[in-house]
Amino acid sequence: MQFIILIGAMAVMLFFMTRTQKKQQQKRQELLSNAKVGSKVVTIGGLHGVISEINEEKKTVTLDCEGIYLEFNRSAIATVEPSVEVPTVEQETTTTTEVNETVEEKE
Repeated sequence: MQFIILIGAMAVMLFFMTRTQKKQQQKRQELLSNAKVGSKVVTIGGLHGVISEINEEKKTVTLDCEGIYLEFNRSAIATVEPSVEVPTVEQETTTTTEVNETVEEKE
């Protein structure tokens, strides 16, 4: 009787461990598949860069690390931040007299 309980407990533990591992693998695969040109990444070695090219045949990515281009296997990517296009905003120019008038109004 004790032997059956022990085997049952081990089977339940094995089931939950494999399920957790599958979820982690799916999450990692999704992370790597969402990597696009322009995405910021960190490699498993701690190198920060931006993806400049993805080669599907060789399963590699080329990273732009401040002007230095390095080629890595896709599996070497640890984290991916999605590429964010920064919209250009026109800055308003204010003259010194406008700033002085604003300060005087607040006082």
